[in-house]
Amino acid sequence: LGPMGSMSGVPENAKMAADLGELLVPFMPTIRVPKTGDRVFKSECAFSYDSPESEGGLYVCMNTFLGFGREHVERHYRKTGQSVYMHLKRHVKEKKTGATSGAFPKRRNGKVFLDLELNRDFNSEDYDFEDEAKLVIFPDHFEIALPNIEELPALVTIACDAVLNSPSAYKKQEPESWEEDIQESRHSRSLRQQDNGVRIRPSGWKCQKCEMRENLWLNLTDGAVLCGKWFFDGAGGNGHALDHYKDTNFPLAVKLETITPDGADVYSFEEEEAVLDPNISEHLSHFGIDMLQMQQRTENGHDTDNNNSPPRSRPSEWEVIQESGSKLKSVYGSGYTGVKNLGNSCYLGCVMQVLFSIPEFQRMYVGNLQRIYDYSPLDPSQDFATQMAKLGYGLLSGQFSKPPMKSELIEQVMKEEYKQKGLSPKMFKALVSKGHPEFSSSRQQDAQEFLQHVITLVERNSGGSENPSDVFRFLTEERVQCCQTRRVRYNQRVDYVMQLPVPIEAATNREELLAYEAKRREAEENQRAPPEPVRARVPFTACLQAFTEPDNVPDFWSSALQAKSAGVKTSRFSSFPEYLILQIKKFTFGVDWIPKKLDLSIDVPDFLDLNRFRATGLQTGEEELPNLSPPIVLPEDTRGTSLMNTLPPEIDEAAVMQLAEMGFPLEACRKAVYYTGNMGPEMAFNWIIAHMEEPDFAEPLSLPSSTIELLPSSASETDPFAAAAAATATPLDNSPPEESVAILTSMGFPRSHTIQALRATNNNLERALDWIFTHPEEEPSDALSDMADTEPTNQADAAGPRVKDGPGRYELLAFISHMGASTMSGHYVCHIKKEGRWVIYNDHKVSLSERPPKDLGYIYFYRRLSSS
Repeated sequence: LGPMGSMSGVPENAKMAADLGELLVPFMPTIRVPKTGDRVFKSECAFSYDSPESEGGLYVCMNTFLGFGREHVERHYRKTGQSVYMHLKRHVKEKKTGATSGAFPKRRNGKVFLDLELNRDFNSEDYDFEDEAKLVIFPDHFEIALPNIEELPALVTIACDAVLNSPSAYKKQEPESWEEDIQESRHSRSLRQQDNGVRIRPSGWKCQKCEMRENLWLNLTDGAVLCGKWFFDGAGGNGHALDHYKDTNFPLAVKLETITPDGADVYSFEEEEAVLDPNISEHLSHFGIDMLQMQQRTENGHDTDNNNSPPRSRPSEWEVIQESGSKLKSVYGSGYTGVKNLGNSCYLGCVMQVLFSIPEFQRMYVGNLQRIYDYSPLDPSQDFATQMAKLGYGLLSGQFSKPPMKSELIEQVMKEEYKQKGLSPKMFKALVSKGHPEFSSSRQQDAQEFLQHVITLVERNSGGSENPSDVFRFLTEERVQCCQTRRVRYNQRVDYVMQLPVPIEAATNREELLAYEAKRREAEENQRAPPEPVRARVPFTACLQAFTEPDNVPDFWSSALQAKSAGVKTSRFSSFPEYLILQIKKFTFGVDWIPKKLDLSIDVPDFLDLNRFRATGLQTGEEELPNLSPPIVLPEDTRGTSLMNTLPPEIDEAAVMQLAEMGFPLEACRKAVYYTGNMGPEMAFNWIIAHMEEPDFAEPLSLPSSTIELLPSSASETDPFAAAAAATATPLDNSPPEESVAILTSMGFPRSHTIQALRATNNNLERALDWIFTHPEEEPSDALSDMADTEPTNQADAAGPRVKDGPGRYELLAFISHMGASTMSGHYVCHIKKEGRWVIYNDHKVSLSERPPKDLGYIYFYRRLSSS
C-alpha cells in the first residue's frame, strides 16, 4: 500500500487491516454502489479514447462511475474533489503458436472486467488477457490491490464488486442487443384499424392539417397523415399527429420516410416512446403498403431468389466505390484515423470524417480543446462540445493511427493483416442520437439526414460563440409566379444543402436504357433471369439545368386571384456559402412502395462555377403579388356556405377536351385549364401531373366564393387577414421554446426579434424565418433590413442570418458514397482530398485512393476558391 509500494510493519496483516480502515474512513461518504440505471464507463475515457488496454489504463470514479485516462483523471479530481478511483488495466498478449496457454499465467480472477469491449479487431482465442484492478486514492495515489475482501470495509468491497461486474455502459446500443431498448407496444396486437378505404401512395404526402411535407406520421388506426413535433426527431412539424391522438385516442403512428423491408419507426402516443410493432407488415398492408413485396426486391430491383442471373461484365457498385480491385496503400498519422463501425454506423463515421477535415470545425473543437475540457460540466459524457472535441482530437492527432512497429512489419504487413484499430465512437453516438428514434437504433440511416442533424446540434450548442456551421449556411431566393396573373413574389430562405435533381431523360445512353428496360420486362413476363442492368450516364450540366428550371408549386394559392391557381417556382442563390454541400437526389419510392435507388453515373466536376445562378431580385416590369394570406376556412364552412354567387369561370373547352382524350377525368381537366389561366393544354398537363395524387383531384371545380367576400374593399379596421393572423398567433404570455430561440439566434438574428417572430407564427420555426425576412426590425436602418447580396459579408445583419457570402467558384474537397438499394440499408464510405491526394475512409481502414469514384457519389462537399 502506498504511492510507490506497500507499507512496512509487523504484524503485517493486522496493521494493514487497521490502516486500510482508517485510510478509507474520510472517503466513505463519497463511495457509491452502482444502482439500477447507473452507467459504469469502464471501457472508455470521457475525454479521450483511453481504455483499460491503454498504457496508463483507465480510472473509474467510485462516485460518478465515469472513466478517465491517466492524462484526465487529475482534472476530474481537481474539479469534483472525488478522491477514490478504481484503476483498470488489461494486459493483452498474443499466444505463441502451438502454446496451450498464454504468456501471462491466468490468475483465478484473470478476467475481471466483465462485458468489457476490446477496442481492436482480433480473435480473442488467439490472445491471453490478464486483468488488474486496484483502488487509487488521490491526491497521493495510494494504491490498494483488488480483490481485498479481508481488509476492506464491507461497503467498499460491495461497491468494487458491483463496478467490476456491471454491464457495459453501452449494452443497450450494441448491435446484438440494440433492439432491447425498444419494447413492444401494448397496443400492437390488439390494434383495431378502421375500414375507411384509405390507401397511402408512396409519395406526394402532406399533413392533412397544414402544408408540411416532411416529418409525416401515418396513424395506424385511421390512416391519417399528420406532421410530428419540431425537434421530436430533428425535423420540422406543428404537432398535428399528437393533436390527432388527443382528439381520437388512436395510439400508434409510423413515420412514413422510415418504411423499409426491414421495418419502420413506430411511436406510441399513449406510451410516449418509440415502440416495436410485430404486426407492422399487416398494419401497413391495411393502407396499401405491401412490405412483403418490398422484401422481395434488392439492389436495382432484382429478385433476391433468382440464382440464375448471368455473369456480370462490369464491376458492381460495391466494388467500384470501395476500390476493391486495387491493393490500396494504408496511410497513418494526423488526419488519417479510421472510425470503427458499431453496426450500421458507417453513416456517422463518414459525416464526421468530412466535418473534421474542414478548418472551421478543427479550430472550434480541437483548437479550443483545453478550454472546452476545463469548462466541461461534471458529466462530460453528456456535453456536446466535449464529445465533439474528443472525437476531433482523436481523428486529427494521429495518436490512434500509428504505423506498425518494425517487429510487426515482416509478419503482419507482408500478410496484409495489419490495420489500424480506429476510434470507437460509442460515447459520441450515444449522445448525438439521444432521444432520436432513428439515429439511436441499430439500423442504417441516411447520411444526409444525419449531417443535417449534426449541424442542428452544432447550432443549438454554439450559443453566442463561434459557430462552425456558418460555413455551410446560404440564402436561397425563391421566385414564385402566378401563371394566371403573371405576378410574382420573392422570398428568401436559409439553406445548408443544395439538392440536385437528376433528369434521367437527359442520359447520354438513353437508347441503351430503353433497350435494357424492354429486355427486363420481357424477362419478367417469361420468368427468365433479368439482363445485366445498365447504369444511366447523366451529364452534370443537365442536373444543373434541372435545378434552375421552373417547378410546379403544389396547392398554390394566388393572393392576386384570392383562389387556388397554378404557380411555378424557381430558385437562385442569394448568397454562396464558404463550403457548398451538394446532394444528388437519387433515392425515391416506386408506385408499389418499393424503395428505389437510381443507378446513376454523373460526371461531377472537380471545379464548379455557380456565379451565373446568383439571384437578381425583382426585375423591371415585374409586378409583385399582394402580401395577403389565405383566409381561414373552418371545416364546417367548406361546403355550401357561399355568401354570394360568383360568375361562372371562363374555361377553354377545346383544351379541356384535348386533355380528356388523354384519359384524365373531365373535372380534373377543367380545373387544370382554369387554374393555369387558359394558357394552353401543355401548361394544364403540367398542372395535372403535379396535382393528380391529391384526394380531390377529380372532384368538380368549386371556387371558394366565400373568400371573395373577404376581399377588403378598403383599409378598414376590420381587416379579416389581420383577424386571421391574430387567431393563429401565440398569446403574448406564452413564451416560445428556448430551444427554438437558440437556433434562430445562432443564425445571427437578435433575440427580441426572434421571440417576436416565433410568437407571431405559433412557434413554427420555418414560418418564423419567413416572418423575420418580411418584418425587419424597426431600429436598424433600412439598408440593414434589405437583404442585398451584391457585396460579400461575413457578419450578421440585424435582420438577417449569419452568412459568409463570396464568389460562387468551388473546388471539390470530399464526397460520401452509398452502396445498396436504399439509404436504410447498404454501406457508406467517403473520399477526402488531403495534401493533394485522394484518401478513402472505409470504416477503420484508411488508404490512398487510386481511382476515386467521383461519378457515383451521393453527397459532395465543395470548398470556395479564393477570388485571387
